[in-house]
Amino acid sequence: MSAQLKPSWRLLPMQVSHLPQVLTIERRGYEFPWSEGIFRDCLRAGYSGWVVCDEHDFVLAYCLMSMAADEAHVLNLCVDPSGQRRGMGTYLLQHMIGLARAANATIVLLEVRKSNRGAIRLYEAHGFQRLGLRKGYYPARDGREDALVLGYDII
Repeated sequence: MSAQLKPSWRLLPMQVSHLPQVLTIERRGYEFPWSEGIFRDCLRAGYSGWVVCDEHDFVLAYCLMSMAADEAHVLNLCVDPSGQRRGMGTYLLQHMIGLARAANATIVLLEVRKSNRGAIRLYEAHGFQRLGLRKGYYPARDGREDALVLGYDII
């Protein structure tokens, strides 16, 4: 499954100047969003951050990934809910896998809420396999929610 950037989309490295729009999407996409401080810390640490923007440089989606040794870890991938199911998530995921491959990573890991069926379908459609479960990993209305640990072996 391959996705192409639409002519009106641009893929750019995430900058601090993107954070106000990234935070808006984060709050629309998640009931328990990351704080601005978390995003700033990721950028400061040199994590691979990318945004998909429209022709007016308006952020539509973003992704952050850390890489260490031979592992890559997708930390956050989010498409504005109004723009979902148009290929941006697929495009970002493929881009991150390509970056991991170029860095000689052997696996891409991520956690996903057990209840996030759309995201699970996306990841599994791209070859991610279920590796385990992290009990109580995410905050939830009624306490904590489990996360599935998924992995993609880079061949």
